[in-house]
Amino acid sequence: MKIFNYSTVVLALLCSVAISAQEPVQVTVNEDAEAPMISKHIYGHFSEHLGRCIYGGLYVGEESMVPNTAGVRNDIIEALKELKIPNLRWPGGCFADTYHWKDGVGPKSERPTMINRWWGGVTEDNSFGTHDFLNLCETLGAEPYLAANVGSSTVKEFTEYVEYVLHQGGSPMAEWRKENGREEPWNVKYWGVGNEMWGCGGNMTAEHYANIYRQYATFMTDWTNSDGIFRIASGANVDDYHWTEVLMRDIPKHLIEGVALHSYSFVEWNEKGSSIDYSEEEYFSTMKTALKMDTLVTKHSAIMDKYDPDNTIALVVDEWGGWYDVMEGTNPGFLYQQNTMRDAMIAGISLNIFNNHARRVKMANLAQTVNVLQAVVLTEDEKMLLTPTYHVMKMYNVHQDAQLLPVDFDSPTYGFEGEELPAISISASKTEAGEINVSLVNIDAHKSHTVKLNLGDMDVKDFSGTILSSDDLQDHNTFDEPEKITPKELKKVKFRKGMLEVEVPPFSVMVLTGK
Repeated sequence: MKIFNYSTVVLALLCSVAISAQEPVQVTVNEDAEAPMISKHIYGHFSEHLGRCIYGGLYVGEESMVPNTAGVRNDIIEALKELKIPNLRWPGGCFADTYHWKDGVGPKSERPTMINRWWGGVTEDNSFGTHDFLNLCETLGAEPYLAANVGSSTVKEFTEYVEYVLHQGGSPMAEWRKENGREEPWNVKYWGVGNEMWGCGGNMTAEHYANIYRQYATFMTDWTNSDGIFRIASGANVDDYHWTEVLMRDIPKHLIEGVALHSYSFVEWNEKGSSIDYSEEEYFSTMKTALKMDTLVTKHSAIMDKYDPDNTIALVVDEWGGWYDVMEGTNPGFLYQQNTMRDAMIAGISLNIFNNHARRVKMANLAQTVNVLQAVVLTEDEKMLLTPTYHVMKMYNVHQDAQLLPVDFDSPTYGFEGEELPAISISASKTEAGEINVSLVNIDAHKSHTVKLNLGDMDVKDFSGTILSSDDLQDHNTFDEPEKITPKELKKVKFRKGMLEVEVPPFSVMVLTGK
């Protein structure tokens, strides 16, 4: 009779499982002279007149006790400068197609009030208007992206707006701008021709909007677009591929520079759940919708390739981010939510997707900058904190205007109740100075993964790294504990003979830099 040592067998099995779980992820990082540049504008932001994004967020007014410059909080200005924010979209969103820009210029005491019927039904005094926004963009060193009214406006009102901010002088609107205290134009390049025209912008069909767009785009500039305006058509809602097909088919290429796309990450659209008290099942569902962005960008790009093989028209993902139920006790129309490690995962994998699709994706805008949806900044009276999403976007800004380095690898899976998702997300780039940057995300809620990157004969002597991680998925920064989650130096990075090895913990984001 053969005797088995049960404990020895169990130990061997456990060791076998552990070894299998830790099998390294083999990644090849390729240097390709034909690879696209990762536009810095992929790292753009979005500030709508919604809840406390503008009033009580960015803008507190010149008389506020909170330190400010022309009414905008100094701490937010400095935070956004540190983020190297390349562009900022304003004033909406749905709000844009109810906003009449002339109500927000001239003496503030004479400006009419308006009801923000989309977001909370609050009365706005129009104290933050075009001058305030465009001057803020100058302070930040960011390109303004004006989402202009098509849904409830006229061609005349729209083109007068272009004239007001773009023309040097000699025209009625340019002279009015000078009377209002601004001598030189702001030379705004990026213009959204309406927003979500399939919904809050007018519930239009794609065919009807394509004709409306052609009309507005025609009058925005001259025959040759000598103003250099970048006109962005209101694009598809998630996977409405018909919408993209119609715009690309029916709008002449000389009238359009970009097509938008909107897609959010959530648990279930009608049952979004808490932004902080969520289960692993809800986390997994959110990761599934976030990862769907790759499919969306791929399929919309393929349609654009059919009509624009020379890649002259950009795909602009000008609304993306996590969307949950509002925090308990807050106005449902203000869309105020917290920002946890789940949001860091959304930010990391979304930016990796945009980087890897840099040939067609030339701009993206996180929704939204302050106190709304997946914000990078939260405020409460004089207090301000930076969210995990802020830290991810700051870590990733090394990719701005760098050349994409394509990566090849097979991701291990993150499984939950019979479903599986790719656990590892990666993008890489090379700066003009020759610096190599690799961003990695592990969305697995439990397992760490060893990642081995083969950089071949790239001229890199050493690597350093930064990591954003925490003990629990639901961890977040609060006004009492604003630095609970902050980036840390990555201490264990192995680099030898072109091979880079690193351990990526569960639900973590890291950026590795080689010089």
